[in-house]
Amino acid sequence: MDRITKLASQKAVVIFSKSSCGMSHAIKRLFYEQGVGPAIYELDEETRGKEIEWALMRLGCNPSVPAVFIGGKFVGSANSVMTLHLNGSLKRMLRDAGALWL
Repeated sequence: MDRITKLASQKAVVIFSKSSCGMSHAIKRLFYEQGVGPAIYELDEETRGKEIEWALMRLGCNPSVPAVFIGGKFVGSANSVMTLHLNGSLKRMLRDAGALWL
């Protein structure tokens, strides 16, 4: 859990992902299209990826990826991020975290 907290606070937007996950790809693309350059940790390519994945599941991520953190705070998985995007809250969160300038 400490490792997740440390990694999640290193950049305005952090995404824990798997390179083979379609939903992870969609969420990463959503952020890129918003003009955000998130830090991305591909758990299937990390040496301690399995440990991080278990910690994310304990945090409430089910499935474990994608797991999105904005401003160091856990936002949720794909459903949560898409809901925020559709209701207009995501852009505001990104601006507040310093991930967007406009």
